[in-house]
Amino acid sequence: MADANDPNQISNQGHPSQVPPAVPQASAAPVAEQASASPAARRAAEDPAADMESSHGSSFILFQAVPSWIFSLAVHTVILVILGLMVLVIEEPEMPSLTSVMTKNDLIEEIVDDLTDPIDEPVEITPTETVEVETEVNPIEDVSEVEEIDIADDVEAPPAAVEFENIANQVAPTTDLMNKAETVASDSGIGARSADAKAVAVREYGGTKESEMAVAMGLKWIANHQNPDGSWSFDHTLDGRRCNCGTVGHLKTSFNGATSMALLPFLGAGNTHKKGEYKKQVEAGLYYLTRSMKVNGATGDLTDTGGRMYSHGLCAITLTEAFAMTKDRQLMAPAQMSLNFIVYAQDPVGGGWRYKPRQAGDTSVVGWQLMALKSGHMAYLNVPKNTIAGCYQFLDSVAANSGATYGYTSPGAGQATTAVGLLCRMYLGWKKDEPALQRGVEQISKWGPSKGNMYYNYYATQVMRHHGGPLWEKWNKTMRDSLVTAQTTGKGHDAGSWAMGTDHGARSGGRLYNTALATMILEVYYRHMPIYAQQAAEDDFPL
Repeated sequence: MADANDPNQISNQGHPSQVPPAVPQASAAPVAEQASASPAARRAAEDPAADMESSHGSSFILFQAVPSWIFSLAVHTVILVILGLMVLVIEEPEMPSLTSVMTKNDLIEEIVDDLTDPIDEPVEITPTETVEVETEVNPIEDVSEVEEIDIADDVEAPPAAVEFENIANQVAPTTDLMNKAETVASDSGIGARSADAKAVAVREYGGTKESEMAVAMGLKWIANHQNPDGSWSFDHTLDGRRCNCGTVGHLKTSFNGATSMALLPFLGAGNTHKKGEYKKQVEAGLYYLTRSMKVNGATGDLTDTGGRMYSHGLCAITLTEAFAMTKDRQLMAPAQMSLNFIVYAQDPVGGGWRYKPRQAGDTSVVGWQLMALKSGHMAYLNVPKNTIAGCYQFLDSVAANSGATYGYTSPGAGQATTAVGLLCRMYLGWKKDEPALQRGVEQISKWGPSKGNMYYNYYATQVMRHHGGPLWEKWNKTMRDSLVTAQTTGKGHDAGSWAMGTDHGARSGGRLYNTALATMILEVYYRHMPIYAQQAAEDDFPL
C-alpha cells in the first residue's frame, strides 16, 4: 500500500493539485519597486491580460473617434491601385507585314524608297550563302482543262526562310516601267494602273462604269477571304473557319497558287504593298509568298502540293509585277530567284514546262511561265536567251494549221490552248500582220466568249485586246457585259464573286479562281499595255 506522504507516489498517481504550491522567496528589491509603482502598473504586472485589454480599449476609442467614411475611402483607394497594377495591355493582332516582320527577323535591308539610278543591262543576282531555318506555316490553281494535276500524297516539308541580304542596288528606271505622265495607257509595260491612267484606258479601250464597279466588288470579295496568315485558299471554307459562299475548289493544299492568283487582281488595279486601298492585304500576301519560297542556291521554288509549276508560274508573275510597280529592293531577290527556278525547271529537250521541273511540257503550264518571264523582262530582271529560244521550240511542237491553232502536248486546235499559244506568240515577237496570227484571231472570234470556261476567256480576251480593231470591239462587248451580268450581287457574303462553269479549272479552283480571272478580264483595259502599241513591239524578249 502506497505511503501518502511519499512525493513520488503522489506524482505517479497524477494528482498535482494535491501537491502544495511552492512559495518563491522574493528579494527585497522587487517588493520595494512594486510598492512605489502606480496602481495601473501594479495591475499590469500582476495581470498581463489586463494590460492587453486596456490597449485594445484605447484602439477602439481611436476608431470610434474617426468617421467611418475615411476608412471606406482608404480601403477603396487601395483596391483601385491594386486593380490598376493588374491591368494587362492586349495588343490587337495585325496582318503579317512584308516590311516590319521581315525587318525584325533581320532578313533584308531597309526599304530604300528613292531608287532612281537607271541601268542599261539586266541585273544578275549573286546570292550569298543562305542559312535555311524551318518555319511553321499555319494553314488557316490555274489548271489545265485537259488533264488532271498530279497531286502528291505527302505534304512537303515546311519552306525555308528566305534571306535577302546583299541585294543589288540597281533597279529599272521609273520611266521605263511606269508611264511618264501616268495618263497615257500605251506608255507602260505593265499597264496604266494609276487612277488617272486607268480612267483614260477604260474610256479608250471599251470599259464602262458598270465594269469598273464589278472590279471593285470583286476585289472586296477577294479581300474578305484572305486568311489570317496572309494567304488565300481555293477552299475558302477551310476547317469551317471561313464562310458559306459555296462552290469551293478541291485544291486544298495549293496555298501559293491561290495566294498569287488572289494578289494579281489587286496589282492589276494599281494596289501594291506601298499604296492603294488594299495595301495591307497585298503586303500580307507578298510576305506569305516570300516566306514560302524554298531557296536552293540562286533559285527560289514556289511550287506547292496540288498546283506544282502552275503555282510557281503564278507566284513568279506576282513577284515580278510587284517589283516592277514599286522598285522595292526587298522584292528584287525573290522575283529574280523565282525566274531562276523557271529557267532551271524548263524541259532541256522540248523547251516547255509541266507539273514537275524538267518534265516534258504542256501548253497550259508554258503560258504561265512565259508570262512570268515577260513580266521579269519588263522589270529589268535577268531572262536568259536560251530559255526564250526553248519557248519557241515548244510552241512549234504543238502548233497546227501553220501556227494558227495549238494543242496541249501535241499539235491541235483546243480553244484554251489556242488562246494560250497565240498570246505566247504575241509576247515572243509575232507582228500584228503575221498571217498565222490573223487566222488564229479570226478563229477565236468565231468561237466567241465561253459561258463557263474562264481559263479560255482569260487568255482569249488578252489576245483580242492586244490585236484590237473591230474583232476586239465585238468580243469586248459580249465578254464585258456577260461578266457584269453573271457577278453575284446583293448583300450576302458571296456578293462580288463569280461561280460559273464545270471545266477542270472551275472544279479545282472554285469561286476564288473564277472571281480572280473574271476580275482580271475586266481589268484588261489597263492591266497591260497593248502589245502592238507604238513602242511595245520593240520590247521583245532577248534572242
